[in-house]
Amino acid sequence: MTRYDWSIEEAVSIHDAPLFELIDRARGTHTVSHPKNEVQLCTLLSVKTGGCPEDCAYCPQSAHHDTGLGKEAMLDVPAVLEAADRARAVGSTRFCMGAAWRQVKDGPEFDKVLEMVRGVKARGLEACCTLGMVTEAQARRLKEAGLDAYNHNLDTSRENYRSIIKTRVYDDRLATLRAVRSAGITVCSGGIIGMGESIRDRCSMLVELARFSPHPESVPINALVRVEGTPLEALPPIDPLELVRMIATARILMPAAKVRLSAGRTELPREAQLLCLYAGANSIFYGDRLLTTPNPDVNEDLSLIEAAGLVAAAPFA
Repeated sequence: MTRYDWSIEEAVSIHDAPLFELIDRARGTHTVSHPKNEVQLCTLLSVKTGGCPEDCAYCPQSAHHDTGLGKEAMLDVPAVLEAADRARAVGSTRFCMGAAWRQVKDGPEFDKVLEMVRGVKARGLEACCTLGMVTEAQARRLKEAGLDAYNHNLDTSRENYRSIIKTRVYDDRLATLRAVRSAGITVCSGGIIGMGESIRDRCSMLVELARFSPHPESVPINALVRVEGTPLEALPPIDPLELVRMIATARILMPAAKVRLSAGRTELPREAQLLCLYAGANSIFYGDRLLTTPNPDVNEDLSLIEAAGLVAAAPFA
């Protein structure tokens, strides 16, 4: 049964259940709502890299951190569409374009993004963007261009947010998600674990998402990629089973969502990735880069999918 009234206490109880019980429950929820043998392959491209005015503590693209990543010019539309062609050729069905902006500004660069969206859609791919904050009017323009999904992660709990980001507030995030939803674009929103947060923080973030009606259609779960020069570079890696627990809890709280196994997979053993897929992850980001951080290469992921007995999902209709 789909619910929108989960409490944080309930979510913590689910998350902390004995591991096999948790995985069994999540798997049962998953197979009721989704084909049990499918995984969607998504590709993420940075179309405008570096120089972001936000101070997100995890992000190498922030202008506040000295990570050796400089501000780069926006990619031309043909270069982006060539990348979309390559993604489609290796099996991706969703192509997401990211720009290191605090918020979308009307003008030539936004117009280029709209052209990119139209080009990606013309290639038969789902089009997704992550561009920072958007207004309702801008979201409507993205929808008119054909955008299927908009990614804007909550990152962490409301209570923990100020320890990670100080250049905006939590309600700014929620306002963007409401603008996207009002325009008829599907919502992609999740978070990052391993940033020093508590289990309660992790579950609070999931509950915030699960109180959306309808739930977000896409929920990416990321493990922190520790980048030299960011404030979080010295944090220890997570135990891989922590990611399994988050995937399983997200699946139980939001049964119909695509739960996306996202950043941090290069430090995740193959067996843990297989457990995540079994427990309810039915999408991965595919290709050797996630914006500016490393990701397993295509051959590794094809081997993983084959080992799990999965098939790549068909494009969204």
